[in-house]
Amino acid sequence: MLFPYMETKRADPKETVALSTNERRKLEKILHSTSNAAVYRHAEAILAIDSGESQNATASRLHVSRQTIYAWVHEFRNRDEECLEARLANRKRSGRPRTVSGIIDPWILGIIDTDPRKLGFAATTWTAKLLAEYIHDKHGFKVSYHSTRLALDRLGFRWKRPRYTLSRRSPNWRRKKGA
Repeated sequence: MLFPYMETKRADPKETVALSTNERRKLEKILHSTSNAAVYRHAEAILAIDSGESQNATASRLHVSRQTIYAWVHEFRNRDEECLEARLANRKRSGRPRTVSGIIDPWILGIIDTDPRKLGFAATTWTAKLLAEYIHDKHGFKVSYHSTRLALDRLGFRWKRPRYTLSRRSPNWRRKKGA
């Protein structure tokens, strides 16, 4: 055989998922009706493991690592109290939630037409950094420049630096340049 690692062999009993006929039918129904890609892939893997396909072969076919298949099977086995589709779905992950993406948009819209000088800032136009400072002072949210810039883009605002006005050439310009 050219690729022995792709050989499909009968799975070890400890690696299988013992599905009831009812669960298998529900999984097949989920497989045909879900629009969630993660649920689809997890259902496909669980059905393959239950039918006797090895985890190596399933991982190879689904283009994931063998450890990923082990994790999917482990999660499916250990979440018995949840409904079948919830057992297939990814759990909520820890981490810092997005906090200001939708919150600062109305604040920016409410202040963008106001002259910053009226609020005590030494600037004639709003910049992303100045808006972030205003939001922090007024609303108590520490907002980064990047978040403010993204909000301005979402709201369709464009800001361009004013061009410098060049003065006229001096009458002695040619003489100064060596002509």
